[in-house]
Amino acid sequence: MPSRKAIKRRVASVTTTKQIVSAMDMVAATKLQKVRAWLYDARPLAEASKGMLDRLKGCEAAADHVFFRERPGKRAAYAVITSDRGLCGSYNTNIAAEALCHMEEAGHEEQIIAIGLRGRAYFVRRGKQILRSHKEIAETAFYEDANKIGKNLISLFLKGQVDEVYVAYTHFESVLDHKPRIVRVLPIGDQDALPDAGVFGMKYEPDLQSVLDYAIPSYLFAFLYSAMLESAACEQASRMVSMDAANKNATDIIDELTRTYNRKRQAQITQEITEIIGGAEVSKS
Repeated sequence: MPSRKAIKRRVASVTTTKQIVSAMDMVAATKLQKVRAWLYDARPLAEASKGMLDRLKGCEAAADHVFFRERPGKRAAYAVITSDRGLCGSYNTNIAAEALCHMEEAGHEEQIIAIGLRGRAYFVRRGKQILRSHKEIAETAFYEDANKIGKNLISLFLKGQVDEVYVAYTHFESVLDHKPRIVRVLPIGDQDALPDAGVFGMKYEPDLQSVLDYAIPSYLFAFLYSAMLESAACEQASRMVSMDAANKNATDIIDELTRTYNRKRQAQITQEITEIIGGAEVSKS
């Protein structure tokens, strides 16, 4: 049974931890508010880019473009977006495990671009090949970062080093609802294609191939930027929820330790009173 002094030290230690956790909770909430504002601004760009691409898919001439042609090989690049730091619940594990499951089911010869140190560590422990890793951009993503990573993915595809390109990220639904997603971005394929734009009298200058050469990378950059912001919002939301739960647990521990301390103090006082009364009775006799 711990002494009262040991209990007081434990209460002081847990109180300090609670203060740190509370500060981290407030920081995560502030960052979430900022990233969510960026995300809501970026989503319309990604949706408009996808709408434009869906329209271009309907053109017969698009099927011959290098970004649309299916390849028979099984080499794939996976851009997996995680965080650089922990203390965010199961956020990192969920998306990394989802990506790993997708790789194993597809039977790809995969090359991984790890966006975030936690994802890199996860795949290194499992003997996976890390082609490139990026740090310090998962939490504060800028369009330039998405542009750089997107150009790297396009280069791998055009050089024939990979036959497919996937992006693994976590979609932000709400503070408590995050969904891991694996999206194939190259080759484009014809899913969700809208009718041929030529039916509506649309013309392309200088020609459709030039438009596709510009539109598809632009779509990929916008999608990557949105995916990075989606993941950043999920990271901060997960961290905020985890810190809130840790704060409540610390409060419960402090309450329990305080009750234990008070019981021991009360028992000691009762014992002292009993000894005083006993001593008085002895002196009378």
